[in-house]
This record gives sequence, structure tokens and C-alpha cells, in this order.
Amino acid sequence: MFDDANLSTFAIEYIALYFCIALTFGIVTRYDMEKPEVQEVIEQEKTQETCTRMLLPVRDALEVLSGKWKLQIIIALTFGTRRFREIAREVTGITDKMLSKELRDLEENMLVKRTVKDSFPPSVEYNLTEHGKTLQKVIGELREWGVMHREKIMGE
Repeated sequence: MFDDANLSTFAIEYIALYFCIALTFGIVTRYDMEKPEVQEVIEQEKTQETCTRMLLPVRDALEVLSGKWKLQIIIALTFGTRRFREIAREVTGITDKMLSKELRDLEENMLVKRTVKDSFPPSVEYNLTEHGKTLQKVIGELREWGVMHREKIMGE
């Protein structure tokens, strides 16, 4: 089934995948990832094909979250359901036209749910979907990096 070269590649890919999954679920810590034997596997795995496989989902994520406003809107919605005007007040500097466009994009990507209330006048509420809530960990990490980066660059 496998010759020596394929077995070695398979083993490296399997170990790298295991560590990615284990790190995601907290089974392995970042400390474990710094161990020399783990670093050796990671170094062997750095190939053009692996690079491309790693870049594609990152590219997809950046495409969905790109722009100045989307992450700010998502962060505003992490605090609960909001009406359009509430989001506009919390995300300072955004125009109504841009907010409307960004909310539509986020809804198309199933990150935000738009609910029209049957009232007079009709009201529209927005909240994060379960899929949108999965970004909270990423946003938390991005915030931590931003704080660290600000301290490094500005010395604050």
C-alpha cells in the first residue's frame, strides 16, 4: 500500500494534522508545539503543497472578513442583538449605505441573521448566527495580538 517515501510523507502529514487538531481542541498546548521533535515535523512539512493548502482557507477567511468594517460589525453583534441604528452608533464612522452593504455580505456568508419584526413600523434586528459566533476565538486572538503589537510599536 505504501512504499517508504509515501509512508514517511503520510506519517508527517498525519502527525501535523494531529497537532493542528489537538492544538485547536486544547489537547496540545503551544508549549508542546515548541518542542524540538514537533518543530522537526513542522519543518519537514513546509513544502509548496502544504503552503498552498494552508493559504487557501486563510485566503477564504480574509475574503469573507476583509475590509474596514466587517470585524467591527461582528464585534458589535457579539454583545447581543442590535437594530440597524444601534450598530451604526457603535461602529463609528460607517455610513448607512456601507453598513447596509456589509450586513448583506455578512448575511450571505451566514455570519449574521437578519430578522424583520412584524410591528408598525417594521423593525429589523441583526444577531450573530452560530457560525458567526465561531469567530469569537479568532477575534480574541486578534485583539491580543493587536495589544501586543501596539505595545511593541508604540511602547504603550
